[in-house]
Amino acid sequence: MAKRNSVGRYENTEELNVWPSFTDLMANAFMIISLFLLLALFKSLFLKYTAQETEHNLNNTAQQVRMLQGKIADLQQELGESAEEVRELRESSSELKLLLRRSNKRSSNTISQLETEISRLKSAPPVVVIQDSGEYQFDSGSAVLPVELNKYIITDLVDRIEKVSQRRNLYVVEIIGHTDGQVNFGSRSNLDDRLEEVAQGKQPITSLRAGSNADLGLMRALEVVKQLQTIQRQTGRLAGVQFRAYSAAQLFSPSGKFADNNRNPDAKRRRIEIRFSPLGKAETVR
Repeated sequence: MAKRNSVGRYENTEELNVWPSFTDLMANAFMIISLFLLLALFKSLFLKYTAQETEHNLNNTAQQVRMLQGKIADLQQELGESAEEVRELRESSSELKLLLRRSNKRSSNTISQLETEISRLKSAPPVVVIQDSGEYQFDSGSAVLPVELNKYIITDLVDRIEKVSQRRNLYVVEIIGHTDGQVNFGSRSNLDDRLEEVAQGKQPITSLRAGSNADLGLMRALEVVKQLQTIQRQTGRLAGVQFRAYSAAQLFSPSGKFADNNRNPDAKRRRIEIRFSPLGKAETVR
C-alpha cells in the first residue's frame, strides 16, 4: 500500500516537470523568432540604407551625366565653331594663295619688265646734257659758244661721241637746243634768209637774229654742230659721224614732259642735248 503511494507520487512529479521544458521551448522559440525579426529589421534597415545610398549615387550620377551632356554640348558647339573657323581659314588660305599667285605673277611681270628696261638702258646710247649755266652759259639771245663750253666740246665731248660711235656705227648725232620760256622782244628773225649760209660756213653765227625761242635753240644747236664738224675736218676724228641740229625751244622740261607756261628765267630749262639716233630706212608717205 505504501509502495503504491510512492509510485503515484513519482508519476505526479514527472507530470509536473513537463511544463518547465515547454516553457524553455517556448522561450527558445521566442528568442529564435525575435532573432529572425531582428535580422529582418536589420536587413530592412540595410536595404533602406542601400536604397537611399543607391538613390543618392543615382542622383549624383544623373547630375554628372547632365554635366557631361552640357560639356559635350559645349564641345560640339566649339567643334562647330572650330569647323567654321577651319572652313573660313581654308577659304582665306585659298584666297591668300590666289593673291600670292597673282602677286607672284605681277612680280614676275614687273621683274621681267625691269630686266627688259635695264637691258634696254644698258644697250641704249647715253644722252649727254650740257646745262646752260655757269661757265657754259650762253649770253642772253646769243648763240656764240662760251670759251669754257668750246673747251669742253674739244676735250671731252669729242671723246664721248667717238666711244659711242665706235660701238654703234649706225647712229646719227643729234644736237638739240632747249631754251626757257622767256619771250623774245624787239627782234625780227632773219633765219629764213641766212640759215643755210651759216650752216655751210659762208656766214658766222653772229649774222643770225633770233625772233623766237625756236630760232635761238636752233642757232645754239647749229653752232655746236659747226664746231664738231670743224674738229672732224681738221683732225680727222669723228670719221663718218653725221650731225643734225634741232630746236625744241621752250617746249620740253628736263624730265621730257611738256613744260608749264612759265615766262620767268630758268637756267634748268636752258640746255644742249646730245642724242644718238639709229639710222633707218626712210619711208615716204605720199
